[in-house]
Order: sequence, then structure tokens, then C-alpha cells
Amino acid sequence: MNPKIFIVTPPFTQLNTPYPATAYLKGFLKTLDIEATQADLGIEVILELFSSKGLKNLFEHCGLPSEDWSQNARRIFALRADYIQTIDSVIGFLQGKNPTLALQICQHYFLPEASRFADLQELDWAFGSMGTQDKAKHMATLYLEDLADFVVETVDAHFGFSRYAEQLGRSAQSFDELYSALQSNPTYIDALLFELLDKKIKQFQPDLVLVSVPFPGNLYAAFRLAQWFKKNYPKTKIALGGGFANTELRSLSEVRVFEFFDYVTLDDGELPVELLIQNLNSEKPIYKRTFLLENGQVVYKNDAPQADYKMSQVGTPDYSDLLLDQYISVIEVANPMHKMWSDGRWNKLTMAHGCYWGKCTFCDISLDYIKVYEPIAARLIVDRIEELIAQTGETGFHFVDEAAPPALMREVAFEILRRGLTITWWTNIRFEKSFTADLCWLLKASGCIAVSGGLEVASDRLLALIDKGVTVEQVAQVTRNFTQAGIMVHAYLMYGYPTQTVQETVDSLEMVRQLFEAGIVQSGFWHRFAMTAHSPVGLYPEQFGVARTTHPDGTFANNDLLFEDATQIDHDQFSFGLRKSLYNYMHGICFDEPLQNWFEVKIPRTTIAADFIQKALNQNIEFKIKPQAKLIWLGAEPSLQIKTKTKKDHSWEVSELTFHNRFNHFEISLDKEQGVWLAAFLLELIPQASPRLTIQNMQTSFEAQFEHFELFWFSKPMQQLRANGLLAV
Repeated sequence: MNPKIFIVTPPFTQLNTPYPATAYLKGFLKTLDIEATQADLGIEVILELFSSKGLKNLFEHCGLPSEDWSQNARRIFALRADYIQTIDSVIGFLQGKNPTLALQICQHYFLPEASRFADLQELDWAFGSMGTQDKAKHMATLYLEDLADFVVETVDAHFGFSRYAEQLGRSAQSFDELYSALQSNPTYIDALLFELLDKKIKQFQPDLVLVSVPFPGNLYAAFRLAQWFKKNYPKTKIALGGGFANTELRSLSEVRVFEFFDYVTLDDGELPVELLIQNLNSEKPIYKRTFLLENGQVVYKNDAPQADYKMSQVGTPDYSDLLLDQYISVIEVANPMHKMWSDGRWNKLTMAHGCYWGKCTFCDISLDYIKVYEPIAARLIVDRIEELIAQTGETGFHFVDEAAPPALMREVAFEILRRGLTITWWTNIRFEKSFTADLCWLLKASGCIAVSGGLEVASDRLLALIDKGVTVEQVAQVTRNFTQAGIMVHAYLMYGYPTQTVQETVDSLEMVRQLFEAGIVQSGFWHRFAMTAHSPVGLYPEQFGVARTTHPDGTFANNDLLFEDATQIDHDQFSFGLRKSLYNYMHGICFDEPLQNWFEVKIPRTTIAADFIQKALNQNIEFKIKPQAKLIWLGAEPSLQIKTKTKKDHSWEVSELTFHNRFNHFEISLDKEQGVWLAAFLLELIPQASPRLTIQNMQTSFEAQFEHFELFWFSKPMQQLRANGLLAV
């Protein structure tokens, strides 16, 4: 008997695109010829709730307003007919099916408006007079958030589009609070989830259910889902895995978890899942990184002799079964980079397993999912890109690496250009010096539109303590390279790192202000530092100025550690000011506002020079040839004319090469023979050429006929050519 596998992401993760874990597993099981179906129950519950039928049922369920309802909830209820009338059209618009509705939405007379619209900024300023689609998406997002506020107040206090009951899963050393919630009557949202499950299981009765929990906001619904299966289909085996388990449940000993799940697996899921499937029909089961219950005790089993699969062996993610044409694009913040997390459909792929840097002291680098670095060959990555385009019809890709390796990004870009693919992609990086101006232009040519990376504390002392391997000056130069190539930059920012002083927090904010004012960072987000058990700072706190660490001894989630910084600074007092200032900087305003004005507490003046970032950007570029740098010519074939020039009765012939690109045309003039040689050599550097020639190859070819290659390479004509599509990376 062939087992049937059901892979699910419980509510709620993202509205605009499926989280990729289920697609990764389905693609892997496909290589084993194992039947599997998958579902993103988050988007399915949302579509059930936010429909004319769903809202009608919601308002009927609520009954008449009670005395404890807020004025906002009363207003939404009073306008219920308007919400019911407009909801299907709005959802269709956000699914990209009804673009003309944008004109109505932007006129302010179509959507009912509640409290989320109260602080609505000037939309013409934010989106421009012609940004109708994005403006309408933003307003439609506010409309949905109003309805979400109503749901929270009236039927489910835990509801959130991407953080459902998140507080029950965050830092939950004890299982008590979550367990108590699961013993209470199902909420209105739970009931919608159960109805969907009932319909699905009648169509496809699985032998094994795999529940992927990437974030704390999926945890409560995962347990509710498992609870439903145990009640209605007690013979069905259920396994929990995903990012939350990989980080939070590594010391799991809570027996009550196994009232809901039969197994909890850690780290790469392919081999553990394959063995769970084999165990369904085995009298002598073996396991890989799996918790289960034996004789009333939680045991961890890792007795399988097989090694984990290589990244090249796990197959291409398979997005079939998912409602790809029904995801909802929303815009919460009027910022072109920030919106990418919630707007548009992105196929998710990974260039490499783990992190090629693997040193950041705040990161869980002791765990295999980060520690074990394994890149995939560029050709295989682009093979998978082509497979996913054929499968999904989508050409947008988000590479979800810990940090994409620059050398591999270069090879992927070469391969995309060689095959003539037109895709749009973005990824997470480190702001390291390998990202030269030429490499950034190459990535742009291959379809890269944005990168996100960790600037973290924006302080050179703390960046060294973190072992980030970058300086603020270097970050400025790299983000400048990306921005000049037309690639947007998002910076992850951190505050409250051990030993961080108030002065360093203020100086970090000043660095961030200057980066935004210079226009070389377009988006950012401040995170409060959290110490985790598997990071170097958690493993060796005494090395990082931590006065005292409390290791949790709970039975459930034991990853987050409580600690006391030797500085005794209350970093939470800066949270609101840091976020408020950043919100304004992201919108290109308030750069002249004194830093003190963002905070209610007294702060010291910054010690950072007002032109620190500008000076970093004005540093002279070092002129140096890297012989092994690979060359590519992104322009069209030049036209060559031999012309005669005369000066003071002296005549000589020159080559004039005319180049056309997508934006303009330009000409360069060289000695006749050099021009003829260059026109021919450029044809060996086009994207389709293989193998890629290097500067050393170019120098060898040049010096077979001429002298002084360095003078030629740094000449004005060649610098003009390099600025218009001749790249050395």
C-alpha cells in the first residue's frame, strides 16, 4: 500500500505567497514517487473569512453590539452592508484580477473607512499622481486591517494576518499557557479551519500529516489542527517540524505535546520524513532527529545510519495544489522595498544550505541548518528556476538563503544571462566588499531588484564584537554600489546588544540617518536583540559582557535566554523612537530633525561627524587589475568605422566604434589596430559565450599584438566602455 501524505502550513504566515517548506517537501517526495498533497491553510482561512459570505456569517455570529464594544467596532458593524458589498471586489483586486477597481478605491468613496484610515498620509505624496495601483493596494490593506481589528475585538483576540496567537508561541518555556488555550472552546477562526480540514480530508485521507511551523505565529493553529485530527482521525499519524521546532524545541521534554503530535522532527526534513513514511509499514522503525513518546516519556531518536540528502538531491520545489492565483498582495507601508515582503507572488528557492560566513555571534551558528554550508551548482539552480517558471507561470524569485554567497550569485547571474531568461529576483546578503560596482551591475542585468542584509548595530566596535566581518564605512560603499546599479537595499538593524551603550545607540541611529539621507539604503527594520541558547553569545555569555544568564529549564521552548547586561541599560526605552525615526527616514523625510526629538528620554548628542557617510563614499577607488576576474559584455555588437585623421600635415587612421544600448548610444575612438582587435574580442565576451574569459585572457590576447595593457585598460575610452556594460567580476 502506497501511503498518502498531507503537508500543511497552518494559519497564518503570508498573504501574498506560500511559505516554501511544504513545496520543498512535496518536491522531494516526488523524487521518491510518494503521493503527497499540500495546503497553505492560512490563505484558505483568510479567503473563507474575507468574502461576502464569510463577512455575512461573521456579523451574524457577533449579534448586536454589546456595551464593551469600542466605537471603532460599532462603526464597522454599522457599515456591515458596505463591507459585505465591497469585500469580494477588493479581494479580487488584491489578487490581481480586477485592476480597474483601483480607480474607484483611490477616490475615497468606495471603501468604508474605520480607524486604520485615521492616520492616512497624503497618498499623492507617497505614491505620486500616477501610482494608482499601489495607492489602491495600500488603501485596500487598511480596509482589511480595519476588518481584522473587528475580528480581534469581537470573535478572536489572537487573530492576526501573520502572527496568529504569536504570544502563545514566543518564549514559551512552559507549555501551560498554550495547553490551556487548547482546552478552551475553539474560536470562530478555529471553526473556519476545522471546516476546511473536513472538506479536504473527505477528498484525500492521509496516512501521515506533516505540519510545518516556520514561526511562533503558526504554532497555536498547528496544535489546533493536530487536535482536530486526533479527535476525528485518531489513526492518522501527525508530525511537527519547521523553523520553530528547529530553533525552539531542541530540548523538548513536554509529554503533553504528544497528545497532539506523534513526532517532532528537527533540521532538514527530507530524511526524517522519508523514514517516518517507511515506519508506517515497518515493525522495526528507525528515526532521524525525531522526538516521540515511549513508555510515557519523551525520547529523542537519531539511530538512522543514512546521511542527510545533499541539496542537489532533493529535487525542485513543487507548488502544485497551492492556490497560486488566489494569494493577496497588500502594501502596509508606502515604501517600494518594504512592500516586497507582502506584495507580489514569489517562487522561493535556496542557493546554498547554511551560511558561508557562519560567524555572527548573535546567530544560532552551532546548529547544522546554519553551520553546514553546502552550495548548489549554478546550473542546477537555474534549471530549478526554469522548472518553477513552467510549473507556476511566475517569473519572480525570492532566494531565502541565510546569506547568499557573492561568488555563487555571480555564477547564477552568468547562467541566467547565458540562457536569456527574463526573471525578477531578490535575496539576503552580507554587505561585504565582494559586492563591487561591476558585480552589482551584473546582478542587476540578470534580474536582481533588491537585497536585504544585516547592518545590525551600525557601530564598528559592536560589529567587531558580533564578528560581522564588515564596517559601517564598508556597508556604505557596498550599498552605494547596489543603489547605483538600481538594486534596492533593506537593512536589518539591531539594538540592545550586550555592552551596547546609550551613546552607541544614538550613534547607530545617526549612521542610519546618514545612510538614508544619502539615498543608499531604502528600507530598514529595528530588532531588539534576543539571546538564544545556540548562538556564541548564548553559549559563552561571559565573553560578551553579560553579567548573568538564566537558562530556562522549561519542558517546551527553551531557545530564548534571559540575561542581564553589565551596563544595566533599559534598551526598551529607545524602541519607539528608533522605529518612529526609521519610519520617517524610509519615506524620505525628517532628516534635519534633531535625534533628541524622537525620544521621550534624554539622550546624548551623537559623536558621529555629520559627513561620515559622505566621506566614506568619496574615498578614491583603488586602481588594480584582478587577472582572474571574469569578463562579460552586456552591450550590443558595435559598429566599426576606420577614419583618417589629419593634423599639421600628418595623417593616421583610427577606429571609431559606435555602441548602442537600451538607453543611449556612445562612441569611442582608438588606434586603428586596437579598435579592430577590441571589436572582435568583445564578441567573445557576450553573455552566451562559454567559457567566460578573464582579464588575464584579455591581457594575453592584447599583448600578442600590442604593449602596455594596463595603460589601455585604464584609458578613458575603456573606462567609458566599462561604465556602459563591460564588466569585470
